Amino acid sequence: MSSVLIKDVVDARERISRAVNETPLIHSTTFSEWSGFEVFLKTENLQKTGSFKIRGASNKILSITPEEGRRGVVTGSSGNHGQAVAYIAAKCGYDATVVMPEGGSQAKAASIKGYGANLVYCGSASSERLAFAEKLRMERGSVFVHPYDDPFVIAGQGTIGLEIMEKLEDASVILAPTGGCGLISGIAIAVKEKNPAVKIFGVEPAGSNSTGLSFKNGRRTALDKIVTVADGIRTTIPGELTFPLVQKYVDGMIEVSDDEILYAQRMILERCKLLTEPTGAVALAAVLSGALAGFVKGGKAVVILSGGNVAMPQLGEYLIRSAANA
Repeated sequence: MSSVLIKDVVDARERISRAVNETPLIHSTTFSEWSGFEVFLKTENLQKTGSFKIRGASNKILSITPEEGRRGVVTGSSGNHGQAVAYIAAKCGYDATVVMPEGGSQAKAASIKGYGANLVYCGSASSERLAFAEKLRMERGSVFVHPYDDPFVIAGQGTIGLEIMEKLEDASVILAPTGGCGLISGIAIAVKEKNPAVKIFGVEPAGSNSTGLSFKNGRRTALDKIVTVADGIRTTIPGELTFPLVQKYVDGMIEVSDDEILYAQRMILERCKLLTEPTGAVALAAVLSGALAGFVKGGKAVVILSGGNVAMPQLGEYLIRSAANA
């Protein structure tokens, strides 16, 4: 599979149906009143392993042969994708190795090891850990499970779009956080092929805006520096496979500040009693900050809460910082 079609997303849903949860789509009266949109939260923070990443990882690993699986799987990840790979590999009886950034989330690292994977560290940039993971793949003959730039991974993430359209067929706009763009490209394929009128927007931190710059420039554009609390989308450049899909299907990119992200995270916890990591609150930040209103006016807005894996000490720091800036 070199490209991704709606059929691939439908096939992915069947393949991963026993491995993942169909997450709730929750209406928020409070966020609707505050924003002028009818706000619905797609709660992937309640997904197995705590994020949407299990969808793509499962679709990839469940597509390989047992012979390939016996040679093991390897990936590079800031944490959530690594947890997903570790989890589904263990379910299949395959060895897994995850390359994480030095200084990465210890909570995510603990989960990866808890699922039985081998954990190694390399550099701080996504390009460094992915290159090292590819090196390990070549040395061992393992299967490389790319965190976003793989057709099976993209199709797996797209199953979120199928679920949204089944529950809310008159959705007006869908917002998703963007890093490597596996999530938004998969959702966009599933949604736009069913209803081209639905607007799709990517949301990213101002300090990690490689997709927005690439979208503006009309070509993949790399960042020299990344500074954001949203560790799940500290990606220097969007994917080779995903970015053309973004160009084809996505209507625009929205930037938010770290303070706006942490405010959204705090409001999700206070008002909805749902725990998200900063990356999981990025899309809602575009709604609560008023940024989305600069692109569209009103309608039913679906916000992807992409993950909920955050260490409790960090959460405390984030909440204190957000409250101090209120």
